Amino acid sequence: MTTAEQVPAQRAGDVLPIRDVTARMREIGAELPPRDGVAVFNRVYLSVTEELERRLAAGLFEEREATGELGARFAARYLDAVDAERAGRRPPACWRPLFQMRRHPAVHALQFALAGINAHIGHDLPLSLVDTCRSRGTEPDALEADYERIGELLTGLEERIREDLMPGPDLLDVADPLTHLVGSWSLERARGGAWAAFRALWGLRAFEALAEEMTEGLDATVGMTGRYLLTPLDR
Repeated sequence: MTTAEQVPAQRAGDVLPIRDVTARMREIGAELPPRDGVAVFNRVYLSVTEELERRLAAGLFEEREATGELGARFAARYLDAVDAERAGRRPPACWRPLFQMRRHPAVHALQFALAGINAHIGHDLPLSLVDTCRSRGTEPDALEADYERIGELLTGLEERIREDLMPGPDLLDVADPLTHLVGSWSLERARGGAWAAFRALWGLRAFEALAEEMTEGLDATVGMTGRYLLTPLDR
């Protein structure tokens, strides 16, 4: 199965309104045990999407409709990965580590959260940006200001995640394996990489074979990072 088959471009009619996306995430969370790795990420992502929904309603984005569409397309790729795994199909490579390790007793909740964020930001976000620009007939520059506003939302969330899920007094112990592991990954760098990947894919949109090859490489590379983040730790 090719990456293009796993992660097809989303047609406008395929995208759920953002309020339906949050409802679907609540359903997923209700069906899973709290310690399940997908449930951990789902809780984190639900809080982001609910906050995005509130900010959209408050008119805090320059391109409100485009940003709402981006948020919905972005979430749809996560939901598609969940559906693929449930149906016995292969989800994108970036999501496979989380699904495979979701019940491992030596993987900490913080690792599950960051692995899911890594997959979603590193792979799903650039593809969702491309789909949104294509759907709306717009150029990347039209989304850049609101992309930075979303980034501010995510950065604040990452800080909360680390505070809430990082265990106990060893938070600043650089010799602790968990501290070392999660300290090697940065949401800010991941966001910067996602924007660069989006611009590259946008530039290649007329060259289908090259764009597909880059998408496959992006998927595999983000998946490798996810496997690293989910390294089992004996604590």
